Amino acid sequence: MDTLWKSKSVSHNSGKEKGESIWGQKEYRNEAPSFTLKNDINTEVAVIGAGLAGILTAYMLQERGINVVVIEKDQVGSGATRNTTAKITSQHGLIYQKLLRYKGEERAREYARVNQMAIQKYEEISNHLHIDCDYEILPNYIYSLRGEEKIRREAEAAKRIGIPAVYTKETTLPFQVKAAVRFHNQAQFHPIKFMDGVAKELTIYEHTNIIEIKKNGLIITEQGNVKAKSIVIATHYPFINTPGYYFLRLHQERSYVTALQGWKKQDNILDGMYLDEDKNGFSFRTYSDYLILGSGYHRTGDNNPLDAYEKIETAAKKWYPEASIVYRWSNQDCITPDGIPYIGRYSARTPNLYIATGFNKWGMTSSMAAARIISDMIVNKESEYEKVFYPRRLMFSGSKVLLKDTGIIAKSQLSERLKMHQDKLEDIQPNQAGSINYNGEKYGVYRDKENRYYFVTTKCPHLGCSLEWNQNELTWDCPCHGSRFDYHGRLISNPATRDAFDTCQRKLIKK
Repeated sequence: MDTLWKSKSVSHNSGKEKGESIWGQKEYRNEAPSFTLKNDINTEVAVIGAGLAGILTAYMLQERGINVVVIEKDQVGSGATRNTTAKITSQHGLIYQKLLRYKGEERAREYARVNQMAIQKYEEISNHLHIDCDYEILPNYIYSLRGEEKIRREAEAAKRIGIPAVYTKETTLPFQVKAAVRFHNQAQFHPIKFMDGVAKELTIYEHTNIIEIKKNGLIITEQGNVKAKSIVIATHYPFINTPGYYFLRLHQERSYVTALQGWKKQDNILDGMYLDEDKNGFSFRTYSDYLILGSGYHRTGDNNPLDAYEKIETAAKKWYPEASIVYRWSNQDCITPDGIPYIGRYSARTPNLYIATGFNKWGMTSSMAAARIISDMIVNKESEYEKVFYPRRLMFSGSKVLLKDTGIIAKSQLSERLKMHQDKLEDIQPNQAGSINYNGEKYGVYRDKENRYYFVTTKCPHLGCSLEWNQNELTWDCPCHGSRFDYHGRLISNPATRDAFDTCQRKLIKK
């Protein structure tokens, strides 16, 4: 049996994010029964990853009579889904004018239809399963502070492919905008309440570490083996490097979010969800008595990220001076060069292996779209929406991004191989980090406020890029593919599958 993927080592230490999202609070959770794999099993489909995309794909397959199990290394909803802003919208920035220009009207209509369908499907599932997930139908706005013409073009593009978009200069934001495009009948909800409600209907094996995947569909875990006719990889970032080579066609980006209390006044109630078309702008939505305010985009592994939380706090004091920040958290998104997710067969050489990734900050409707497309492909061997999301498509519109990503990967790997001298240990200031050379090896060092030092191996265990320090969250992040580690070197997020901590480092710490 040929091996499709094998873990070099499985990490059992899970690093923690700095800050817990409002969705992750225990009082909001209504968890499904937890199962642990104890024996070898057979199934028609195995879904790897119990985030929203994985849960919805399994649910749609099960609704169509397919025997399906979900395998999760942690627990349901422990990944990217809990950190989203949870806007259910087909308005993905200024995407429709770009789709018409580079993909044509037919593909643009497919993209719009499946994302509009996703909004309706959330409401349908919530009602069918009687899930109280605070589902609200609201308009969504993309606004601009800089110009009107691009907003006008987006409204016209959306209307051309059947979305009732409205061009406007009137909003309920706490500042004046140049223009905005409004989509009616979009939605927002509590993503974890929804996911827990759906997860109750499924067979999910949590805390199950995968060791190896064979080409014949055998999944080997520490707890037992799963034999499947088809496998769906729904792990946010795909961990199988070849075939597929997604690490050459994806990067990850960070963004930062807060929840404010005490922001409401008679004259500043928001009528919907808002996002600046400028990537450095702000995102707004409400939940209960909270205002969820986000900003601070940067590429994961950027070696000089701005102080995102300070930026948000400054804006909050300006616009809502009586409000206080009660939650703060961050999210990570997989980005494709052309802004369209990869949904479909993993590669031409693996006809029974499927992928859902690269949601480009729009994980709610993209997860539902992926569930619809992949379930159609498994049951019917094809989907009416698969062409626009085809993972091996040509991407003329994304060529510049692809070249930039390639350059960053080459630069980072070269930097790690050269092991260039960076800092002296004694020069690293409290609550700061740097990198040092020791016996010809490069190490990252964080010095805490009590003058304790923490060492990590700066060579990312995924594909060998050089980890960079993120002062916002006190983490070591990979600029190439987005793996993240806490300052102890413990793995936080994939595609790496093990910690940035080795025996050489242990010897260094002892000395």
